[in-house]
Amino acid sequence: MAQRIRNMTEGSPARLLISFALPLMAGNVFQQLYTVVDTAVVGQVVGVQALAAVGAADWLNWMVLGIVQGLTQGFSILMAQYFGAGDHRELSRSVGASLTLCAVSSVAILLLSQLSAEPVLRLLNTPGNILGDSLLYLRIIFGGIPVIMAYNFLAAILRALGDSKTPLYAMIVAALINVGLDLLFVMGFHWGIGGAAAATVIAQVFSGIYCFFNVRKVTIIKLEKRDLLPSRQMTAALLKLGTPVALQNGIISVGGMVVQSVINRYGMLFIAGFTATNKLYGILEIAATSYGYAVTSYVGQNLGGKLLKRIKQGMRSAAVIALVTSAVIAVCMLLFGKVFLGLFISGTPSEVDASMKIGYHYLAIMSLCLPILYMLHIYRAALLGLGDAVIPMASGFMEMAMRIGVALFLPLVMGEEGIFYAEVGAWLGAAVLLVIAYFVRIHRLSCSKSWQQEILESETGLG
Repeated sequence: MAQRIRNMTEGSPARLLISFALPLMAGNVFQQLYTVVDTAVVGQVVGVQALAAVGAADWLNWMVLGIVQGLTQGFSILMAQYFGAGDHRELSRSVGASLTLCAVSSVAILLLSQLSAEPVLRLLNTPGNILGDSLLYLRIIFGGIPVIMAYNFLAAILRALGDSKTPLYAMIVAALINVGLDLLFVMGFHWGIGGAAAATVIAQVFSGIYCFFNVRKVTIIKLEKRDLLPSRQMTAALLKLGTPVALQNGIISVGGMVVQSVINRYGMLFIAGFTATNKLYGILEIAATSYGYAVTSYVGQNLGGKLLKRIKQGMRSAAVIALVTSAVIAVCMLLFGKVFLGLFISGTPSEVDASMKIGYHYLAIMSLCLPILYMLHIYRAALLGLGDAVIPMASGFMEMAMRIGVALFLPLVMGEEGIFYAEVGAWLGAAVLLVIAYFVRIHRLSCSKSWQQEILESETGLG
């Protein structure tokens, strides 16, 4: 285990970012694999109505999971900073405090999600013929929230310490189990949409167990009983980082649910086409998310080590890598998008044709604008690594405002065509805010007297 921990305050920034992100990408590929398999099995075996039911539940599901991921990612920022500073006692205290906060949060989120699932689905104009299946899917997924919280918390600890390989192996285990259970529950036992949801939760149990045993091997983390009863100061520091990230994801989801309510008005086939593309959204975003985690850990560790010049070098490398990657993925989607969409869509020839046209048109628009999404992830992650969770939260408000504004007003001018631009509009608004905020923050650090000595030392080769 020790050799997997990576100190990112030394060595080539580009090499560190790529080597850290590649295992995360592979892990995300496997995570997307079981999302894709879930959707493909449901769409092909159960039918287009079940596919639409999964799609109608997507944004509410994303909101709850986004809050879980936001909390754990925010907590990991403090861990990365203590690790970069070489303060292992404070690192252990932050891990213990985060564990307690995650346990309490998971219970609260579980209760709230179960209580709100049906009212929210009705509020979103979910068609009556798919409402029951959507609710069943959410009930089962939300029942696994403590498990999902545990996995994300454990994986966040490992990533904060520079270990991106263990979460990869955990995802491989989960993906293989999920695929097997999907085939058994849906195709074998004919449990339908509920079987797909159950397969996902069970797979997450195994990924959490795998990460748990690996975290236990990290010798620099030495938890004491008092660490599980966090001080007011430690609790405040963690919540200051975790709460804005969780709120950011929640806010983004509110905009997504407004878009979903508009989409639901266009009927089942339109929902199915949109759902098929949204399942590929995860593939479009795989590298962006992975680079984001890499940047947060890199910037957090180098901030802890007071290495401002390395932060700037790393961000230049990250931007170039992200732009090249987004261009490659966009070309692949434009060339082979219809093949991928065909994995999810089944039904009569007319149903398939209608859903395919909707799905590919939406996919083409998102692919052409993909570099914007990648810049959004890179600069949001950098600000988080710098300990600024407020601007990323504000970017969530910007996403929500742009997504809702485009979804509500463009269809009035362009008809259903307008709804295709809601996502891209959200990316653009948030990316502009985040890029500006990053450079302002870096400029202030550069002008700060406390950083002047570090800059001088790094430029003269003494740092």
